[in-house]
Amino acid sequence: MGYVANYSEIVPDRAEIDALPGLLLIEFGVDGCPHCQRAQSCIETAMQARPELRHIKVEDGPGRRLGRTFRVKLWPTLIVMRDGQEIGRAVRPTSTQEISELLAG
Repeated sequence: MGYVANYSEIVPDRAEIDALPGLLLIEFGVDGCPHCQRAQSCIETAMQARPELRHIKVEDGPGRRLGRTFRVKLWPTLIVMRDGQEIGRAVRPTSTQEISELLAG
């Protein structure tokens, strides 16, 4: 658990995500996105206070179904889930404080 540095092309499907127990942070984006790159240090810093939080970093884009099921339109999009239910979302976060508040639920 904890911060994941790279976006993964191999991702679980929506049913698997919804079945995960506990807290989960899903991050949608791509490595070449300047907004995603700028947000990384803020995400990593905010996650240091939540080492128990599972982080799944999903490469998104055309033909990527998981992002569409969450209606992701801009990167990065951070979604916090608890026991399969979305409890918070941040789109293009710009500060550690914004992400920390999201992670606090």
